[in-house]
Amino acid sequence: MKDFDYIIIGGGCAGLSLAYELQINKKLENKTLAIIEPRPEYKKDKTWSFWKVTPHNFDDCVKKSWKNFSIHLPGKTKFLKCDNYPYQTVDSGLFYQKINSKLKENKNVIFFKDINEINLKNSFIFNSVPSFKIDNKYLWQHFCGIEIETKNNFFDDEIINLMDFDCEQRGSVHFFYTLPYSKNKALIETTWLSKMKDNSQKDYDNQIKDYIENHLNLKDYKITYKETGAIPLFYPINISEKNKINIGTAGGMTRLSTGYTFLNIQEHSKYICNNIENISKTKIFEINKKYQFLDKIFLRVLEKHPEKMPNIFLKMFQGSSKTVIKFLSNKSNFFVDLFIILKMPKWIFIKALFR
Repeated sequence: MKDFDYIIIGGGCAGLSLAYELQINKKLENKTLAIIEPRPEYKKDKTWSFWKVTPHNFDDCVKKSWKNFSIHLPGKTKFLKCDNYPYQTVDSGLFYQKINSKLKENKNVIFFKDINEINLKNSFIFNSVPSFKIDNKYLWQHFCGIEIETKNNFFDDEIINLMDFDCEQRGSVHFFYTLPYSKNKALIETTWLSKMKDNSQKDYDNQIKDYIENHLNLKDYKITYKETGAIPLFYPINISEKNKINIGTAGGMTRLSTGYTFLNIQEHSKYICNNIENISKTKIFEINKKYQFLDKIFLRVLEKHPEKMPNIFLKMFQGSSKTVIKFLSNKSNFFVDLFIILKMPKWIFIKALFR
């Protein structure tokens, strides 16, 4: 079996982002890299969205950007602007195509479908495959989305509906999310924040159909794409190993209160690239501990009081959207944090602090 300098386990968003960062910064000119990815082919399978608070390598993979968004509750709608930090959606198909084209330029980068095909002993490993046991102990963000196309113009493609809570909650937190790519094309997604073993919430197709036809009053449309997924709202337990770094969700790059991961992956990839020559002795990169602490309290409230969450999300966005976006994107200072904390209902958050 062949030896490699570096091995990336998992050729998804995190693994490919790291490989691309190393390649474009010429860190692989005299090094060998194996990428372990079992999928038979790369094709669009995900939609990654975020507020662009920092530059990234994939502007040419952005399907659309928006500078307006809304949050909707029964009888209430809040319209907000995000001029400074536009909300972007990256098309995974374009992302895969761009990275794989670049990696093909380097004969030292080789893809394998099975980890047993290579020798792991003498390599530095970057692992992006989390090991989770799906039980009823932890919260997940699980979702299903479809892209639809209408015969006539229907959507306002200048604004996204970030959260529409005007739907069945079923004792959890549930909202719909609409990204209009044009006046007749959009991604519509049903999203739950709950325990994964509650199968009563997984009639996703019926939920979306009912929302489109009875809430949006749209009858004439065709489905062009579908995706499903689940994001753990807890950190994996990782055993420290001197020749291994976990990346992506496996490395704690998911912001627990939001599920946002893409830009954290890009920052982590840059950090690894900048320190690759001394990677075994480099300090572990992680989301700031203040966000880890605040997110744990937030999720305790969400688990204990799901019925209060729509109004809590709405309160969070009262005032400057720029402030909230910075907080949700790990870019806030003490005063921004304090601004957000003071907007929250005090008593239930204080009780959650001491649970």
